[in-house]
Amino acid sequence: MEKFYTTTAIDYVNGAPHIGHAYEKILTDVIFRHFQQRTSDAYMLTGTDEHGIKIQKTSAELNIEPQAFCDMNAQKFIDAWKLLGIDYSQFIRTTQKEHKEIVQKIFKRLVEKGDIYKHSYTGLYCAGCEAFLSEKDLDENGCCPNHQKKPEVVSEENYFFKLTKYKDAIIKHIKENPNFIVPSFRANEVLNQLENIEDISVSRAKTNVSWGIDVLDDNEQVIYVWIDALSNYITALGYDIENPSEKFKKYWPADVQVIGKDILKFHSIYWLAILMALDIPLPKHILAHGWITIDETKMSKSLGNVVSPSSVIESFEMTEPDALRYYMATAAPVGKDGNYSDNDFKEKVNAHLANSMGNLLNRTLSMLVKYFDGEIKPEFIKENELFDKSLKTIQEVKHHFDYFEIAEAAQKIIELVDLTNKYVTDNAPWTLAKEEKMTECGNVLYTVLEVMCVIASLISPYCPNIAQKMAKQLKYDINTKLDDIKINNIKTGKLISKEEISPVFLRLDSELADKGKK
Repeated sequence: MEKFYTTTAIDYVNGAPHIGHAYEKILTDVIFRHFQQRTSDAYMLTGTDEHGIKIQKTSAELNIEPQAFCDMNAQKFIDAWKLLGIDYSQFIRTTQKEHKEIVQKIFKRLVEKGDIYKHSYTGLYCAGCEAFLSEKDLDENGCCPNHQKKPEVVSEENYFFKLTKYKDAIIKHIKENPNFIVPSFRANEVLNQLENIEDISVSRAKTNVSWGIDVLDDNEQVIYVWIDALSNYITALGYDIENPSEKFKKYWPADVQVIGKDILKFHSIYWLAILMALDIPLPKHILAHGWITIDETKMSKSLGNVVSPSSVIESFEMTEPDALRYYMATAAPVGKDGNYSDNDFKEKVNAHLANSMGNLLNRTLSMLVKYFDGEIKPEFIKENELFDKSLKTIQEVKHHFDYFEIAEAAQKIIELVDLTNKYVTDNAPWTLAKEEKMTECGNVLYTVLEVMCVIASLISPYCPNIAQKMAKQLKYDINTKLDDIKINNIKTGKLISKEEISPVFLRLDSELADKGKK
């Protein structure tokens, strides 16, 4: 692969980041880090959506300027992603001057092309969705199903985008590219939505919404969310109508755009139509992930069960985010809903990261020091069928990532860990040492350490800090590309001393990991 470009949805800054936001960013970061292991040039974009009526109203209630409010809350997202080790390449804010100027040019070009026209309109407006809804979008109580509020009737003269013009082309693209929408079962949902699609409002009257990007040549209108927010994926790369940047030419089209299932319609219909109107190539994949519930209950401010990622890290006194990253990335099969609970989190990461993976490395290195003073002897090195399995696991993990099956890929890694643990139990190197079968004992330990190099590379996108610790103790180059991994990483000679061995992950309920509560 020459390049890999991935994006997240940009988060609305009307509140602080919660674990649902974190889920999407962790998923995307794991994908990004994996493809860094397969290409020389990967790029990840995330950011914040900072215009609209909710920002305008909330900042007014707090008696601060909208821009100051956006600055304050955007920083909360930046801080949260730093805490979680999200290794994005760029963070875009839609209040940035460069973004606003390009959005105005895009809007003007679509007006000139005849794809945007002015029209008087009365519709049902949901402030939560920042969208006009039709009667069929509402539940049996006449409420928005996502926000459980009745939309207000709004009458305005706005600019509209000719979405209906691109309906057939979008249907054709989705049907001809069955892997375009991930998971594929979401495609029928989008095709059903396309049946009754209408042109969409892409501006608001300043009398109703003043916090937005001005429409050029019309000082009574501001550009509405779809042209503004969705365009961030190309404005961040320096797209320009007349002279697209080298960066844009290099990275676009996006290889995968990661979003929540609740905004799939906007990305698989509105966004595609805008790109078609601009004669820009379409993204290769759109990954619509599910929601995260808390103890099997949907997160809600009224229920008081909104969980922030920082609160999880603080409550478990974690010095690094790897455990939460691993848990969230494996919370659900691709596209399905997942769940967070404190007990499940603790049990899962203790079982996988501490008991299985971490303990496997720790006891193997400890036996190497105990029996051989930390030295790998030439006679220890010989072929083993476990090597074939570990190299096969690399291909299986790559295959799952090709379909953005992140939880499924992690399961393959843990299966290799479990198989290696079984190998140790079956061959009992402690018994071999007791029987003075030292070459056989050394071979078992060498075999495990070679496989642990593979495991370190595969787990690295999920748990970068743990993987670094593993690699350091193995004297292994964690930056080895997946296609370059071979079974000859552990060299003969002194590998490690007793002082260099330390657990790569402490159990969350251990005395050391949880000393504050003890």
